[in-house]
Amino acid sequence: MRILQICSAREIGGGEKHLADLANMLSRRGHVVFAALSPGSAVRRLLPSISDDNIFEAPMRNALNLATAVKLSRFVSHNRIDIVHAHVARDYPLAALAAGRSPARLVLTRHVLFPVSGIHRLTRRRTARVIAVSEAVAEALRTQGIFAADKITVIHNGIDLSRFSPRERSESRSMIRVGMVGHLAEIKGQADFVQAAALVCAQRTDVEFVIAGEDKSKSGENRRRLEKLIAELGVAGRLHLQGWVEDIPELLSTFDLFVSPARSEPFGLSIVEAMAAGVPVIATMSEGAREILRDGETGRMVPINDVPALAQAMLSLIDNPAQRSAMAQQARADVRARFSLEEMVTRTESVYADVISGQGNRQD
Repeated sequence: MRILQICSAREIGGGEKHLADLANMLSRRGHVVFAALSPGSAVRRLLPSISDDNIFEAPMRNALNLATAVKLSRFVSHNRIDIVHAHVARDYPLAALAAGRSPARLVLTRHVLFPVSGIHRLTRRRTARVIAVSEAVAEALRTQGIFAADKITVIHNGIDLSRFSPRERSESRSMIRVGMVGHLAEIKGQADFVQAAALVCAQRTDVEFVIAGEDKSKSGENRRRLEKLIAELGVAGRLHLQGWVEDIPELLSTFDLFVSPARSEPFGLSIVEAMAAGVPVIATMSEGAREILRDGETGRMVPINDVPALAQAMLSLIDNPAQRSAMAQQARADVRARFSLEEMVTRTESVYADVISGQGNRQD
């Protein structure tokens, strides 16, 4: 198959990692893969399997950039693209216009829970299939009703397990390290993590905490709020804001316990990565986490916004290394069975084949 992946995002997040993993694996499986990106996009460096000749670069600032749509449509026709696959909502209309004058079939992936803009009623007639990264996302799409329910398919994000392998804890490190990963935002629950860390610090002197993630707000207000809270609670020496981290597997190898305190989460890629790295996980009962974890077996779950419960779960697992080890082993086996990159790509290939053969229709 000849497949075009479209992503206008200029920075790297979970959705962009997903696109890169999918595109690279599809290329390794013998498909001819193309990518449409914004000029200077950081996503380009994640696509070593795609040659420069197969990269289309043009401004994709909004959904109605007609000049870019015309150029992209010509690119699709010239390269005899079979599948146009868009991953960011603002790219859906552009992708529909680009695919509209060719035999190419349009596939969309939805990575988030919030409602799809009403403008996408204009693209639904050209959409052959919508992939939701979790059942929670699929249900949100079904409830909104813009896309026909029979066009919505759930395919969980998968990860390259070879990049995440459990490592022996360094004997030279005396402190137990508890960490979380995610861009700095209220919805990710960093403030709850800081407050729970303060409660743990009041009882243990051998625990340190790490928050890894970039503040994408325009003025950096999210980081400043966290810095203020850390100072107010007196844990500045025990809790570190690490900022953007490029090598997540290396970071996870330093954790003894991973925490996802999100207030809402469409999937939870960082949870799956921690499980694959052999790090025991505590997560709030967000939408995505409930699909990933089995409470008490592959992870520990606590109510959302319940700081005392979060702190108590941390203390319980910190006090019980054997339970942490057993939970981590079960979690890694579960990831291998349910969230491998190979499984994700195989199921996506099946969607492509279905829509090319006509099982996904252009019309509602």
